[in-house]
Amino acid sequence: MNKYKSVFLVLMLLFLPLIICAVGEKNAYAQTAFPTLPPVLLQMIRDDTVHQDLGISESQIQEIRGVLVDVDGPWFRARIQPAKEQQEIINAMTTQLQTRLKTILTPEQQTRLTQLQRQALGSRMVLRNDLRDTLEISDSQLTEFVESFKETDKRSNELQQSLSKGELTADEVQKELGELQANERQSFVDVLTTKQRSSIGALTGKPFSFASVQRTYPLAPELVDDGVTWIQGTPVKLADLRGKVVALHFYAFQCINCRRNLPHYSAWHTDYADKGLVVIGIQRPETSTERDISAVRAAAKKEGIEYPVLMDLESSNWDAWGNTMWPTVYLIDKKGFIRRWWQGEMNWQGTEGEKDMRQSVEQLLGS
Repeated sequence: MNKYKSVFLVLMLLFLPLIICAVGEKNAYAQTAFPTLPPVLLQMIRDDTVHQDLGISESQIQEIRGVLVDVDGPWFRARIQPAKEQQEIINAMTTQLQTRLKTILTPEQQTRLTQLQRQALGSRMVLRNDLRDTLEISDSQLTEFVESFKETDKRSNELQQSLSKGELTADEVQKELGELQANERQSFVDVLTTKQRSSIGALTGKPFSFASVQRTYPLAPELVDDGVTWIQGTPVKLADLRGKVVALHFYAFQCINCRRNLPHYSAWHTDYADKGLVVIGIQRPETSTERDISAVRAAAKKEGIEYPVLMDLESSNWDAWGNTMWPTVYLIDKKGFIRRWWQGEMNWQGTEGEKDMRQSVEQLLGS
């Protein structure tokens, strides 16, 4: 991932917009504006290194995957919703996952998973009810924490804007972001009492390296048949492609940015099909001409597309993926999880997006 993308992702994942704390908080905190916590349980529960740390069995992993089939679709589609609705969906999916995990994991595994969630949140673990209660965090301490978090979020949003406008380089943003995080951690420690600080270790457990976590995105939504016509290749299901890496892209054949991406997808197909890559195109029409099956077929032939392509006339797959623009390409790993995606023309105005995505394809094929 290039530096611009990586910094932007860090900003988006770690410093989310502020919302009012959820119903169910104690009255003492009911009017406190809390920073939204990232969905760390949803993110981490699918990763191999987390599974290894928890010591869960293969049968438990399969049970967890069954739960993810139910929660991942709504969670993934929530990304395009307004902040309030998005958070409601995330909260609901997290609760559903937590409930099911209680029947899958042993008590010891559940305890360790709670420790990992606290570690993943860093200083913001103090916004969790269970930790506040255990540490006996006072109202005045909570106020100091929240004000510190708000300042971090405010500045991180400013950095995001400066990065997007080209006012700061990715290295400059990364450096200041690191300083912000360090200052927030120090502020957190300074506000805690000696007794509270001495309790943190037992509440978080053995340190875990989150740098080793690779899989944090949802399972790829299965392809939908409603309103679909396969205009090229044999119809496929993503579930039948386990063990393969999949590059799935949405396009409209008259879209100029889409057309500029098409040779890249064809090159991936040529270079990596024999190594385990499957490219799938989804033509979701924007214009009336793009609803003409014969025109779509002719355009695919003209562009030299040799991989499977389906026509998504009723936008059933577009909606299932919560897709919002043409072109967009998603990379799916060998276990069926989304690993990254790119919206727009990959080499727009000199951006080396194709090179970046190609490297990701190679990494996934080699893993």
